[in-house]
Order: sequence, then C-alpha cells, then structure tokens
Amino acid sequence: MELFNEHSTIPNLLRNVVANIHNPEETFLIHKRNGVWEEVSYGHTLNCADAVAAFFMEKGIVKGDRMGLMIENSPEYVYYDQGIQQIGAINVSIYPTLSEQEVAYIVNDSGMRAILIGNTFLYKKILKIAANCRNLEYIVPAFTEYQKVSIPEELKVQIIPFDEVLAETGKLKPARLTEIGRIRNTILPADISSLIYTSGTTGTPKGVMLSHSNFVENVKVCLQQIPVIDETETFLSFLPLSHVFERTATYHVCCAQGCRIAYAQSLELLAKNMAEIKPTVMSCVPRLLEKIHDKALKSGTAGGGLKSKIFLWALEVGQDYRKIKEAGKTPGMVMRAKKTLAEKLVFSKIKEKTGGRLKFMISGGAALPKNVGEFFGNLGIKILEGFGLTETSPVMAVTEYHRQVYGTVGRIIPGIEVGIQDIETRQMISIQTHDTFMEDFECAEGEIIVRGHCVMQGYFNKPAETAEVIDKDNWFHTGDIGRFYRGNLQITDRLKNMIVNAYGKNVYPTPVENIYLKSLKIDQIFLIGDKREYLTAIVIPNKENLQENFNLPESFFEKPEIFIAEKEITDWIGQDLKKLSNELAKFERIKNFKVKRNPFSIEEGEITPTLKAKRRVIEAKYAETINEMYAEAVDTD
Repeated sequence: MELFNEHSTIPNLLRNVVANIHNPEETFLIHKRNGVWEEVSYGHTLNCADAVAAFFMEKGIVKGDRMGLMIENSPEYVYYDQGIQQIGAINVSIYPTLSEQEVAYIVNDSGMRAILIGNTFLYKKILKIAANCRNLEYIVPAFTEYQKVSIPEELKVQIIPFDEVLAETGKLKPARLTEIGRIRNTILPADISSLIYTSGTTGTPKGVMLSHSNFVENVKVCLQQIPVIDETETFLSFLPLSHVFERTATYHVCCAQGCRIAYAQSLELLAKNMAEIKPTVMSCVPRLLEKIHDKALKSGTAGGGLKSKIFLWALEVGQDYRKIKEAGKTPGMVMRAKKTLAEKLVFSKIKEKTGGRLKFMISGGAALPKNVGEFFGNLGIKILEGFGLTETSPVMAVTEYHRQVYGTVGRIIPGIEVGIQDIETRQMISIQTHDTFMEDFECAEGEIIVRGHCVMQGYFNKPAETAEVIDKDNWFHTGDIGRFYRGNLQITDRLKNMIVNAYGKNVYPTPVENIYLKSLKIDQIFLIGDKREYLTAIVIPNKENLQENFNLPESFFEKPEIFIAEKEITDWIGQDLKKLSNELAKFERIKNFKVKRNPFSIEEGEITPTLKAKRRVIEAKYAETINEMYAEAVDTD
C-alpha cells in the first residue's frame, strides 16, 4: 500500500490512512481532559475537519486565504488545520509566547482572516490588538472560559466559539460533503499549505511559504531514511506545532503513516506523561536531553559509595558495548553478560522513566552536544539527530537508524543536493546527495547550501529578502557553517554567530559553549568576544545545584540585581570553567565571566521561541557588564 502519490497533499494524507491502514473507529489522538486521558478516533477527527471546512465555506473563506492558530498542541489544532487545509486555506500558526506587538505584526503581515485561540491568556492578548488588525474578521476561542473575558467596545471582529464551529460534526448533508471533497481535490501539491514565521534572531520575522509538496516530500523521504516507523507507533507531542520541526516530524509523519499522537499536558508534566503514555517515539530538543543527562548523572553519582560505583561501571560497560557494535563487530559472551547486568542494575531504571517503550527520540532545533548523544547511546536509548530550517520544510539531513555518527546530523535525505561553499571565495567545496554517500568522506567546512524539494517557495510578500537567500542557481543559503564528516553532515555554527577576535581568529560559539555545558553547574552560557582580544561569557548557573550547594532560599533568585556578586559562587563555577578550558585551544578559552541570576527568557526578548540566543539583543542589553569584564585585569596567557 502506497502512503504517497504525485497528488498527495496534507489533507489527503490522513484520508489515505483511513482508506488503507486504520478503521475510522481506531484511535488517532490522545489528550488529557479533567485529569483523564481521552482517545479520539480517526473518524471523529475527519468529521470535525469537515465541520470546520463547511463552517468557513459559509463565511466566504476560499483557497489561498490565511487562517491563524494560536493554541497549544491539542486535537482542536488538528480539527482546525485539517478543516481549513481541505478547502485550500493556509495555516498560519503563531508561537503562543510571542509579544502582542509580534502577534499583531504576523496577523497583519499575513492578512489573516480568522484565528483559533487556545486559552484565556492568549484570548486577552488577541483582543488587545484585534482593533488594529485590518483583515481579521473572526476570533475563535477553543475553550469555555472565554465568556468571562470582557470584550473591548471598539472591537468589530466577530467572536465565534469553536464549539459552534464544530456543532455540525457528523451531521453534514451529502451534498455539502461532496462539495468539500471537490474543493479538496482541486488543491495542488504546489499550493501553499502554511506560512511559518521565522523566529527573527536578527530582524523582523518573515513568513516562510511552504507548499503541500514541501511537507509531503519531506515526510516521505524521512520515512525512507528511518524505515522502522510504522502504524503501531505512539508519538508523544510536546514541542509547539507552531514550529516546523514538530509539525513535520510528529504531526505530518503520523498523518502519513497512521501513528497515534498523544499530547503532553505541559513541559513541567512531561516526565509524568511519558510514564503514563509510554511512547515509542518522540521529537525533542537538545536542551531536554541535556537536562535528562544532567539529572541522571547527578542521581547516579549522588553520595558516592557503592551506588555511584555501580552507575559509573554500567556507563563504562555501555560505552564499550556501543563502540563494539558501531565498529560492526559482535560483542563477546563476557561483554554481553556485563551489558545484561548493567541493563538490569542501571539502564532499565532510567528507561522506565521514559515509559519503557521508546524506540528512539528525534532531536532537532539545535546541535546536540556529542557527549550527551554518546551518553544516551551508552544507555541503549537511540537518539536520531536531524538538521534543517523553517525554510527547508525542515529536514535536510537525519541520522540513519542503523548508522550513528555522534556529533553529526546524519545523512542527506533523498532528492536534494547539499553543498559546502567557501565563505570568502564562494567556491564550492563539495556537493553531496543521498546517493553519493560514502562512510569515509570528509571535506573542509564552509556555508551549507541546499537545493531541491525541501526548499521553501519564498518569503511571503518579500521578493527582495527571498532573492537574498535563494541565488540564481536555486541554491538556498542556510547561513549555517558545516562540513561532511564520515559521510554525514556536521554543523559547526551559524555564520552570523561567528566571532572574529582582535587577532583575526574565527571562533564558532556553539561548539565552545557545548564544552563548557558539560559542567553540571551550568545551565546556559553565552560567549562574547567579537573584535576583542579574548573571550568572556555570561553564565547562567544550574539553579537546583546552586541551591543545594549553597543552601539558597528561593528569594535569592528574586533579588533585583541581575548578576550574582558572591565570590564563593563565582569561584565554584570558575573551577569547572578552568578545568573544561583544557579541552579548547587557547584563543577559545573564557578569560572572564559574569554569573546571571536567572535564565535568558523569551519574555525579555533574549531568546527565540526555539531557544536560540538573540546575540544582538543580549550584547546590547548587557553592554555595560560586558565592558566591565574587559576592563577588569585578567590573565590572558
């Protein structure tokens, strides 16, 4: 049975599953309501989608209209998305954490006609700006408490509860369903499926136009590269569907393959939800894996003694076993016995906390530190890394299930070309495809460029900005620096992040920061040093470790001073910075640092919703402190 054909679009994927894989009564979505996990069938999902389509057809929504969503991951997101897309409307999902000004910009820039809202906080946000949103006609609250919120007198936008939109679920007349089907069949793979606005680390967000073909081809080739995903999987979804990674790697993959999707209640309840749902696959970001890594190490070695010795022994056994397997050899009888014992004493207990059924996790959104990937590999938990951007639908490369090279993001997906271009001369260093893969191939680093089915249609209403990133030969310039290593793509850093010190040395912050993040005392680190003689950093400590070591009350983190002045704390962190500096070249070592009391935040505009640091914002905001670090006498040897 074919999952895809040349006419496949996002609304057709799910209907293909119902026609060929699952009965309509089988479970598709799982979510928690009033403390109880509820299951939603494929049939109910499609009925709700038809109701959404019929409702907005009556309101005059037509193919090409932009329709907004500002809602947490939920069945309601799927009903709305499937409904609008089958009448040719375009999904414009907005990060719930964006400011009122940013939301207003996206609503106006996209020309959005309606928006689905998920909770009271977001509802109040949209009500404040709605009067200044020139094309917005309908606000659709998907929660009952919306009635308790007062409506501004000047508001001319119509409020329509989502329950009213869904009122005709399962009751539509055959003629209406036939009309919906007719429109659905007129949607072409080349038509725009979604506008996804970039995070805007260096300027105004831009609406990335992604077609049905962009998404469908991306899902198709990823399933080819990871052929172990089948219709029995249960994905746990917690990354925002407003981001292209979760949209493709979880939602669209499940729509195509017939997998179940369970929605986590929140990041805070993720561990609890994993134990309850027992997922087989989930998408995640490196920061989550780093936290699991740090917590497991801390728990396993706490207090020393026999427990700590057993834990460290098990990790060593896991590492030896992994390396033998990766070398293509068969572990001997003694090694297999050790691995079995390590599994029983240590690894199984960690795996139980993930639900005990995980086949693998897919890490994306940022580079995963090599030591963290190896740690999970030692436990026998497979982490597949992927790489791409919003502009590339997003996947350009992903780890093959049977071949892991830690510190890389895997093999190029089928059907595209990826080039490495010299940053200064613009000469092509190498061009690789899925078919040219060689396990021992390596090349010099440069900017990563790509062309093929994954590349966006352009930035919405921004031809000049589109021309800046897609050249005359149709190469999309990612702005990322990387190379090929052992046949796989390896990411160094973002081109715009590159630090050039006063002596002309190039420093890519991410790999340096990842070395320092090996310290369990550090939660975040931000490197500084462009046009300076040496590097400095703003360090955010691991709050839990800091509290435990210094017996600090919660009020310590509520003090108005941004930076921690206590010498004993800076000395404590400095010990690890000094030790880890030995792994770096002299010009890459931090010579001075300040300890920030609380993390960089989205609300303060310091990081994007995908947790990428806004370098210009941070450097401008803390310029005085940064200058102080360079004014202080330090040892630069």
